[in-house]
Order: sequence, then structure tokens, then C-alpha cells
Amino acid sequence: MALLKIARMGTPVLAGVARPVTDPTAPDIARLVDDMRETLADSGGVGLAAPQVHVPLRLVIFHVPSNRTGEDEGAVPETVLINPVITPLGEERAEDWEGCLSLPGLTGRVSRFTHIRYEGLDLSGAPLSREARGFHARVVQHECDHLDGVLYPMRMSDMAEFGYVEEMRKALAPRRGEE
Repeated sequence: MALLKIARMGTPVLAGVARPVTDPTAPDIARLVDDMRETLADSGGVGLAAPQVHVPLRLVIFHVPSNRTGEDEGAVPETVLINPVITPLGEERAEDWEGCLSLPGLTGRVSRFTHIRYEGLDLSGAPLSREARGFHARVVQHECDHLDGVLYPMRMSDMAEFGYVEEMRKALAPRRGEE
């Protein structure tokens, strides 16, 4: 396994549409996933898309820690999702702060569907289908956006809510009574 270099905003691979994976069981796909797992663990993030490691394929990995799920949901174990398709299950959306390994040190408020179904293949080529709500749904939508050349600032409606994490925390502290 190897740590992979994470592409940053402005790198052409992040602006393109990724190609479908033709054989999820191919050894090079297994190797890529192993390297992505190591890279994600090293980064401390919750998700990573293949284009973020300079590979323009429709493949994402993610997990959702129990401290980020709702009361009715448990932790979501590490998931490999190949050639994903997302279907919103309702019109309800929510805004929340997002960050991205490809935009280090930055954050912004993004509107996302609160309830989705995602489908695709797992690493063995078996079909995978799940419903997701809340943060789980947000993570999947964020990672899958990378497969279509979309970075979260492109989804923002108010660029005044985009900036460096430290500065945004300072700016928001008075609103939350944290002076």
C-alpha cells in the first residue's frame, strides 16, 4: 500500500467527469482501493474519490463515525462504492458546513438533500444499495460530486459563507455566544 498525493482545487483531474470502472474485481482496482484506504486514514477525512488521487474513475470510499450520525443511525462502516448512482428521496435539503481534502483549510455552507438512495457496486462486483440520511447522505453526495467534476464551492449559494476554517470559526463565534 502507498499514500497517494491528493489533488487540490485547480488540478485538471478534479474538473473532469470520471470514467466508469469496467471491472470492479480487477487487481489494479483492488490496489487503488487499498492505497485510497491508507491515504484516507492518514488524512483523517471521512471520504475520498478516485479523482482526488489523480485517477479519473467512478469510485469513492467513505465511512461515517458514530459521533456524526443521527440518533436513529449507527456508524457507517467503510464503504467502497463503484459506479454510483444517487437518487434523492424527497425534496428536503439542509445546509451545513463542509470541508474537503482537495481544499485544505477551507470550509463552506452547502445545501444537500437530506435523504437519498445510493446504488453501485462493491469491490467484489456485487450490487450495493442503501438509503442514507443526514451526514451520511451529505458525505455520499459530496464524494460523488467529485466524479462529475464538482467541488463543494460550486454548490454554495452564498460565497460569504466560504473561507478558511480558523477565520470562519472566529466570525461565527459571536453568533454562537462563544466570544
